[in-house]
Amino acid sequence: MRVIKTSPPATMKLYVSFAARIRAMIDEGVLRPGDKIFSVRQASQKYSLSISTVLRAYLLLEQEGVISSHPQSGYYVTPRKRLQKRGSPLAQDINLADVDASKLVLTTLKSIREFGTVPLGSPFPDPQLFPLKKIHQYEKALTDDEGEWGVLSDLPPGNALLRQQIARRYLASGMDISPEDIVITHGATEAITLCLQAVAKAGDTIAIEAPGYYALAHTVERLGMQVAELPTDPDAGIDLIALQQAASKTRIAAVILTTNFQNPLGFVMPDAKKQDLVTLLASLQIPLIEDDVYQELYFSEQAPRPAKAFDREGLVLHCASFSKSLAPGYRVGWTAAGRYRQEVERLMFLNSLSLPSAPQIAIAKYMQRDGFEQHLKQLRHTLRSQYVLIRNVIEESFPPGTTLSVPKGGYVIWIQLPAALDTLKLYRAALDNGITVAPGSIFSRKKDLTHYIRLNFSHLWTVAIEQAVRDVGALACSMLATADSAS
Repeated sequence: MRVIKTSPPATMKLYVSFAARIRAMIDEGVLRPGDKIFSVRQASQKYSLSISTVLRAYLLLEQEGVISSHPQSGYYVTPRKRLQKRGSPLAQDINLADVDASKLVLTTLKSIREFGTVPLGSPFPDPQLFPLKKIHQYEKALTDDEGEWGVLSDLPPGNALLRQQIARRYLASGMDISPEDIVITHGATEAITLCLQAVAKAGDTIAIEAPGYYALAHTVERLGMQVAELPTDPDAGIDLIALQQAASKTRIAAVILTTNFQNPLGFVMPDAKKQDLVTLLASLQIPLIEDDVYQELYFSEQAPRPAKAFDREGLVLHCASFSKSLAPGYRVGWTAAGRYRQEVERLMFLNSLSLPSAPQIAIAKYMQRDGFEQHLKQLRHTLRSQYVLIRNVIEESFPPGTTLSVPKGGYVIWIQLPAALDTLKLYRAALDNGITVAPGSIFSRKKDLTHYIRLNFSHLWTVAIEQAVRDVGALACSMLATADSAS
C-alpha cells in the first residue's frame, strides 16, 4: 500500500468547480426549486468557460438530481430532499462489542435507502453509471415478441444468445470458451454457491483470502462448510506458501479468490502468480472458484487476464456477472465451470428450475446492438477519474500516517488509518453525521482489521460527496486527538 500524489486533470477541476458553484447557489437560496438557471451560453460567457465544460457540469448536476433539463426551455432547479445529518436511529442500534458483518452491511444499506446517508460504505456501484433505461426498453419490448422466450428457454444453462455474447467476451480476452461451457445464474453469488456445491460438501474446508469480501465467507458457512482464511498481499494477492502449507495440514476442498480488482484491496494478481496459483492447485487437484465480477472495470489500457486463462485441466470455475459493469439489479451472472459444468447445470436446475428470460435477452440484445464497448470505456474513465478525486481529498483531509491502497480497477479504496483509531467507532460517528463507511473488521473473520476502512468512489462526484469524505477525515482526526489527550 502506498500513496501516489497526482492532481486531477485541469478540465475536470473546471467542470467540478463550476458544478460546485451552482450547487452552492442552490444551497444558499440564491437559486430556488423551480428557478431557471443560466443557459449554457450565458454561463460560458459569464464565467469564461468553454461550452463543453458547462455542459459537463450541468450533466453532473442532472445526474445528481440537482437540476433538470426542459427541452427548448433550459435548465431548472429541481426539488430536493434534505440529507439527514444527525442522529440516524439506525446508528443507535449498533452494538460495537458484538459486530456481525451482515448486520452492519444491512444497517448501512438501510441508512442509505431510508435516510439518504452518503453511500461511501455501500458495496454497490452507482446505478447512474449504467444504461438501464436502454436495457429496460429491450426488456419491455419482449412482450410484443413472444416467439423469443418461453418456459423451455428459461431452463439452464440459460439464454443461448446471452451465452454467445459472453463467449465472445472471453474470446476477445484470448480465451476459447464455448457458449456450451457457460451456465447463466441469478448473479455471481449464486454462481459461486453452485460451484461450491459442485466441488465440496458440508464439513469440507474452503480456503479464502483475508482481507476479502465478507459475503464469500458467509456463503461458505451457509453451506455448512468451514472457512480457512489465508493472508493476502495488498499488491499481489494470496500468499501461495501459506496456501501450500495449509493444504499440507488440512484437506482443502476448494479455494475462492478474486484475482482482479479484489474487494477491498483493489489489486490485480500478476500473471506469473496466477499461473503459479493454477499450477499449484492443479498439482494438488484442488478446484479454484474465481470470483471475477470486477473484470471489466480496469483502469489501464488492457484488461488483465483471469486465472481461468491459465487453466488446462478444467479445475478453475470462473464466476462473473453484469451487476458491476452493465446492469446492477438485474441479477444476471454466469459461470464457466470447466469439468464441473454439467454438475453446476444440474444443481442450477434443482435449485431454481429456471431463470427469467427477459433480463437475459435484454442484456444480450444491448451487447449485440448497442455500444457496450463505448459504455465500458466511459465507465472505466469515470471510475478512474473519481478514484483520483477521492484519493486527493483523502490525502488532504485524513490524519497523518494514513496510507491508501492503489486500486488497479473497480470502485473501492482501502484505507489504513493510525493504529490508535477504532474504525467501528468511526463508522458509528460517520453514520451519526449522515455518512456511511465500511469498517475493516467486516473483511476478516478474525475481526483484526480495526484501523482500516473501505470507501466506495463510484457515486458521481458532487460537492456533497467531497464534503462527506472530508468529514470522515475530520472525524478521524478528532477521534485521534481525543485518544492522544486521554493517553
